[in-house]
Amino acid sequence: MKTRNNMAVFILTSVICLLPVIFALAIYNDLPEQIAVHWDTMGNPDGFAHKAAAAFGLPALFVVINLVSKLALYTDPKRANTSEPMRIIAEWIPPVLALFTVPVTLLIAMGVNISISFAVPVLVGFLLIICGNYLPKSRQNYTVGIKLPWTLHNADNWNKTHRMAGYLYVFCGIAIIVGAFMSGTFSKVNGIILIIPVVAVLVIVPVIYSFLLYRKSASEIDGAEG
Repeated sequence: MKTRNNMAVFILTSVICLLPVIFALAIYNDLPEQIAVHWDTMGNPDGFAHKAAAAFGLPALFVVINLVSKLALYTDPKRANTSEPMRIIAEWIPPVLALFTVPVTLLIAMGVNISISFAVPVLVGFLLIICGNYLPKSRQNYTVGIKLPWTLHNADNWNKTHRMAGYLYVFCGIAIIVGAFMSGTFSKVNGIILIIPVVAVLVIVPVIYSFLLYRKSASEIDGAEG
């Protein structure tokens, strides 16, 4: 039963990843031959692709991403430890990103005034806030969470690290969203640029915190044995 449910979710999310193709077909003749598919930290396009690759290749890419993520999620030996909300979030991130990324990319190509430096940070910020609320509820697994040697080796280290990271994710998500809104008020502030140091904090701080917990635990064990 569980296998059938997983397959149903995979098929449904893959179909949703392909839904932007309908929109692409409807506007295909109005699209320019070259479409921006990548932007720099200031929101300026710096990577282009043929309109066919953007209109149909991007949805196909999200289907591949969806497949890879589902294989990792559903074949994890400790998948039962993933909290239900985090599992659902992991399942639905690829189709949500497809529904956002492809239409926005095509609309910008058609001249619609959409600010990438605002839209992307807001989306990232909300994802961080949602993940931060549910991240601490996941127990040790190999797919969802902060997978370090110390967190995977020790359940207490895992729980404490994810509890701290949950607060950090929410705070950083709010900071990114605020930065995105400020980018429309203060020209020197850019929402995309703000993502870079925030992501660095999200990666580095939990690693350091987890390692310090590990060292503290190791010292206590050595002291007890001594």
